[in-house]
Amino acid sequence: MAKEKLEKTNAMRILDQKKVAYKEHTLGITDAVSGVEAASLLGVDESLVFKTLVTVGKSLEHYVFVIPVASELDLKKAAEELDLRKAADAVGEKAVHMVKSKELLPLTGYVHGGCSPIGMKKFFKTTIDQSALDVDRIFFSGGRIGFQIETTLDELKKAIVFQLKDVAVR
Repeated sequence: MAKEKLEKTNAMRILDQKKVAYKEHTLGITDAVSGVEAASLLGVDESLVFKTLVTVGKSLEHYVFVIPVASELDLKKAAEELDLRKAADAVGEKAVHMVKSKELLPLTGYVHGGCSPIGMKKFFKTTIDQSALDVDRIFFSGGRIGFQIETTLDELKKAIVFQLKDVAVR
């Protein structure tokens, strides 16, 4: 029996166009799940799975952060002794706030739970948590609920421009 052909998402089509080496994974779900649940469904350590968060700064510019699923984005000033940086500092803002779920689709073209750093309606400055340097590959949303993309940072550089900064609180 022939293998069922996977319907490509916009993110996957962009990766194909840019000749990025990646693997696509389907979770067999139609409702959004937490990133930790996605890691479990993938059968991989949660340190490999990243979530895509969209924020807005005081300047009204939008920023994308890609952080480990078991972490939170450090929106507030952290204690200096912990040497954590604010997400705002990483993008040169005084403060950033999460975009409301209802604003996500018109802004990015993606729904909550299916937001990918690749293929948004407009490219926003993207910061990936530097913990991605500690793993050989990362997984992130493929642009639709239930779809995940697996690739390396070196391959991802072919598709989007990003910076690596310490922006997550574990």
